[in-house]
Amino acid sequence: MSTPKEPSFRESVDLMFNRAVALMDLPPGLEEKIRVCNATYTVRFGVRLRGQIQTFTGYRSVHSEHKEPVKGGIRYAMGVNQDEVEALAALMTYKCALVEAPFGGSKGGLRIDPRQYEDHELERITRRFAYELAKRDLIHPSQNVPAPDMGTGEREMAWIADQYARMNTTDINAVACVTGKPLNAGGISGRVEATGRGVQYALREFFRDARDMEKAGLTGSLDGKRVIVQGLGNVGYHAAKFLSQEDGSKITGIVEWDGALVNEAGLDVDAVRAWIGKHGGVTGFPDGTYVKEGAVVLEEDCDILIPAALEAVINLGNAERIKAPLIIEAANGPVTAGADAILREKGTVIIPDMYANAGGVTVSYFEWVKNLSHIRFGRMQRRQEEARHQLVVDELQRISDAMGNTYSITESFKQKYLRGADELELVRSGLDDTMRIAYQSMRDVWHERGDVDDLRTAAYLVAIDKVAASYRAKGL
Repeated sequence: MSTPKEPSFRESVDLMFNRAVALMDLPPGLEEKIRVCNATYTVRFGVRLRGQIQTFTGYRSVHSEHKEPVKGGIRYAMGVNQDEVEALAALMTYKCALVEAPFGGSKGGLRIDPRQYEDHELERITRRFAYELAKRDLIHPSQNVPAPDMGTGEREMAWIADQYARMNTTDINAVACVTGKPLNAGGISGRVEATGRGVQYALREFFRDARDMEKAGLTGSLDGKRVIVQGLGNVGYHAAKFLSQEDGSKITGIVEWDGALVNEAGLDVDAVRAWIGKHGGVTGFPDGTYVKEGAVVLEEDCDILIPAALEAVINLGNAERIKAPLIIEAANGPVTAGADAILREKGTVIIPDMYANAGGVTVSYFEWVKNLSHIRFGRMQRRQEEARHQLVVDELQRISDAMGNTYSITESFKQKYLRGADELELVRSGLDDTMRIAYQSMRDVWHERGDVDDLRTAAYLVAIDKVAASYRAKGL
């Protein structure tokens, strides 16, 4: 008996798109326009390193320009290829539409293992890659705005922004050509942890609705829920940290490249992160049971499973054995289309990647707006808010005194009420609002349409409908 063929990541995205558009009434031409990538640029460039020229291959794919600029990260990994980049660009289109970020979808990648190069070598490689893209307007504040992805971070974005500024010395908005920059280079508070924070906000919204919990067979709140996290990189770490330290969840399993840790009483996420930073993996961590074959821990009993690192970690080979009633896809494409069908049949609820990890692009949007406005959030109104709040506090105290009451407003309340919102608080407020509104749009479709039995299809329906409306407005 032959083993069923696992669809590729690109095929998975297409299959899920097809499942959604089959439930819509789109003209065939418009459906095809939304489906296909507009353009993919492949660049091969040489950099002299270690006494010889090394040639690197990179990509930048633009999926949809129904809104501009287009938006999407740049990843550094040996597995980068055209199909993957185009699939990720498509997801970015739908993700931006779902959370109402005014961007089209794009994605970039460089086939490189960044661990094999010194910092100064990576800077030379990154600047040359940025040069190749920027001179073709594939990095541009009003046309194509990259961000960090797997293998890249604030440092690489700062190099790219500086390279663009060197090439465009009179562009007053040059700093807006990328997002995810360090704070001192035009970044925004809360961007580093944005995707992980978005996962937390997504789960909070899920647990606000009894119908959603009933679908997954869960009750109560996030407090005490057992969580297994696959990948303790930037996204997985922050999601696990916020859930455990702010919502009372227990991180009972952490899966990493060299194995996994299990502790039913809950793992200290900060301690595990520090151990990985010092030792390169989870092997030897003292406060948990080490499991060498880490992938099997994905199949352990838990309430919430968070795949937060690689594509296709839940596939035809292990989907039947996944016990978690609720999966939230913090990574891009961690559940293949084949596994998705098996899990839906089992009744597993999946909060899909295009929504679950949209915190990053949402806060990137805020950063882009900040860069274009050339002023940090809160600078104009914060002290005015504090002054108006002070008037209220003073008047309440005056009325109390005039009535002969001995009551007074507590100092702790005064401090909290009088303090105007700073940039970080405003970013978190905007992210929370975005994640709530986007989830509610999916939830309405999920519960109210009889032909939609999962959140992924609901997300695609909402997103594709928004993209189609943009194209119609353009006269297509």
